[in-house]
Amino acid sequence: MPAPPGTTPGGRVEYAPMTQPHSDKRPAVGLVSLGCPKALVDSEDIVSRLKSEGYDLVPSYEDADLVVVNTCGFIDSAKAESLESIGEALAANGKVLVTGCMGAKPEDITRIHPKVLGVTGPHQAEAVVRSVHQHLPRPHDPRFDLVPPGGLKLTPQHYAYLKISEGCNHKCSFCIIPSMRGRLVSRPLGMVMREAEQLAERGVQELLVISQDTSAYGVDLKYQTDYWREREYRTRIHELCDALGELGIWVRLHYVYPYPHVDSLIELMNAGRILPYLDIPFQHASGRILKAMKRPAASENTLERVRRWRRECPDLVIRSTFIVGFPGETEDDFQELLDWLAEAELDRVGCFTYSPVEGAAANDLPGAVPTEVAKERWDRFMQHQALIGARRLERRVGRIEPVLVDSVEGSTAIARSYGDAPEIDGQVIVAEAGDVQPGDALSVRMTRADQYDLHAVRAEQPELTPSAAI
Repeated sequence: MPAPPGTTPGGRVEYAPMTQPHSDKRPAVGLVSLGCPKALVDSEDIVSRLKSEGYDLVPSYEDADLVVVNTCGFIDSAKAESLESIGEALAANGKVLVTGCMGAKPEDITRIHPKVLGVTGPHQAEAVVRSVHQHLPRPHDPRFDLVPPGGLKLTPQHYAYLKISEGCNHKCSFCIIPSMRGRLVSRPLGMVMREAEQLAERGVQELLVISQDTSAYGVDLKYQTDYWREREYRTRIHELCDALGELGIWVRLHYVYPYPHVDSLIELMNAGRILPYLDIPFQHASGRILKAMKRPAASENTLERVRRWRRECPDLVIRSTFIVGFPGETEDDFQELLDWLAEAELDRVGCFTYSPVEGAAANDLPGAVPTEVAKERWDRFMQHQALIGARRLERRVGRIEPVLVDSVEGSTAIARSYGDAPEIDGQVIVAEAGDVQPGDALSVRMTRADQYDLHAVRAEQPELTPSAAI
């Protein structure tokens, strides 16, 4: 299948080869999954259902009887990559079903690729499986290929994404996700915890909690009471994180908005229940631009909140994403963003130049920023943040911390610390790591830092850092 995942949340992924060889007696399906981790979870749902019905899952177009392409339609570049992937699958295989965010407007796909067998929208695993049944009849006896508890995962065995809700109630002017995925629908807490427990029992050592708005979890259910391990929990993010802390594995939160109730999560970090890591899409710092973006929590004093979190949990790592060149952004607005970054000292930051998305309200805003100006601001932003991030990493040199090994290259282990989410953050490069395997947990001493990564050696003693958070 296509190239391996990239270094951004929108990277494409290839289906991991199964441990069992493909049988000529069983129909085989290939999968191309594009876009964010939420789309990846949808892909995992699709392949879990197909595998449970006896379909073979294969890693190449040549071995597949049919290919499913899970598309991303968030920005124009993602749409272009999706259309290119569909064309590649059609050329190499010929039988292609399309699903995902671009499927919300099937005419955008069929106009360019009229030979696709069918198109479905995001979060429609059942519809995808029905289409597979139609074009590639299901096997008569699915019992010889059982799906493990928790379903199949397209991630390495030691970490997994845990989607806790679908959809979003916000109406950010640059985003069309609510129109594609609908309003917030939270999964019952007991259901989420049963999946998480099954994954932990399978050897998963890190859960990456995802949704469109993680901190709004349970709002649609009015924080109803649910049960796990015969205990009563309210369906809200604090209680969910407290329950996940019972599993004894890393729990990392993504897509958190800086609402006041997020403050309570800092207590769980200090207690070692969840990792001291928050992924918060601030998007900008200018109050005027945030208002134009219609961002939730735009009126909150986020800078003071970040300072307070850091006082209460000094080990906290914060990553975020920002947009520069948004319609109406002036040089003063951009300078306010740079000043805010200098004060906030975020650890990991990504930045995008504004890209019009068909159907987004922001397209109608006045004051379009010229492309060359947006690109120049992006360059200044990245140079400014690179110095901040490097200083933050330098503070950890000399510390002893736990890491998880992602891969091994000769005698070097490529690992991640509590401050590094897979594929979007940096790495910890452990020299002379010894006999280690992906998924191993090590205690290492940080020896030096570069712009994005930490370098380390195995620690001679098992002592970790004084903080209970990590």
